[in-house]
Amino acid sequence: MSSDTALLVIDVQESFRQRAYFEETYVPPFITRLQALVDGAKAAGIPVVQIFHVDPTGPFAESSGYVKTLAPLTIEPDAVFRKGRHSALVGSGLDVWLTENGIRRVIVSGIRTEQCCETTTRHASDLGYEVDYVGEATLTFPMTDAAGRQWSAAEIRARTELVLADRFARIATVEDALAQRSKKLAA
Repeated sequence: MSSDTALLVIDVQESFRQRAYFEETYVPPFITRLQALVDGAKAAGIPVVQIFHVDPTGPFAESSGYVKTLAPLTIEPDAVFRKGRHSALVGSGLDVWLTENGIRRVIVSGIRTEQCCETTTRHASDLGYEVDYVGEATLTFPMTDAAGRQWSAAEIRARTELVLADRFARIATVEDALAQRSKKLAA
């Protein structure tokens, strides 16, 4: 593989449309930014890795028919993995694939911002990967904490970026993440 970078597209799957908290209004801007990232990665020769979350039952079960790409995203992944944990690096085989392909930098995108995307980012950082976290290419939904306060999707994304920045990842826009690859090629 000619790139030492891979784009991880985590849990962008129809399973989420089956959850009560799913809000369609958040999908169009997310898909627009994620599609730009996927298309830009392909154009730059960065392998695109799609990861699906699977559970034994419910909408995340393979038998549900919902473990497929969230419409209207168009993606032709270079590799596909399935996971049963929050980190895409646990039990999926992704870690082996990254090592075998000489990947040292990952670009993180997907669903949910503060759960599987954040967990994978922290895990990848702890394993020594350089990580670009592209918050605008992640999706989440409002949540209510134990004290009854509702956190908006924007607040959750801001909090996630705050705790990851300069500790576990470089917070990047789609353009920043793709430009980083161009800088490496020019060096």
